[in-house]
Amino acid sequence: MNNKQQKTLIAIFSKPTPKTIEWLEVESLIKALGGEIKHNQGSKVRIDLKGISINIHSPHPQKEVKQYAVNLLREFLEKAGVTP
Repeated sequence: MNNKQQKTLIAIFSKPTPKTIEWLEVESLIKALGGEIKHNQGSKVRIDLKGISINIHSPHPQKEVKQYAVNLLREFLEKAGVTP
C-alpha cells in the first residue's frame, strides 16, 4: 500500500466522516488490499475483500463518495479486519 492509499484508509476511518474522499482513491485502496471490484448495472458496485462483500453505489456525476457510503465502507473494512 502506498502513501496515498494509506491516507485514504485513514480518511475513511476519520470522524466526522469526510466529504472529500474520491471514488478512484477508494478503488485504488481496495485493489491494494487485494480486493476485487465489480461494476454492475448503472452505478452499483460490488466489493469483495477477504471473504466479505458489500454492494454500494459509486458516485455520479461527482467524484466524491457520499458520507453514508464512506460509513458503509468503514464498517465493511472493519469486518474484513482492515484498520489504519
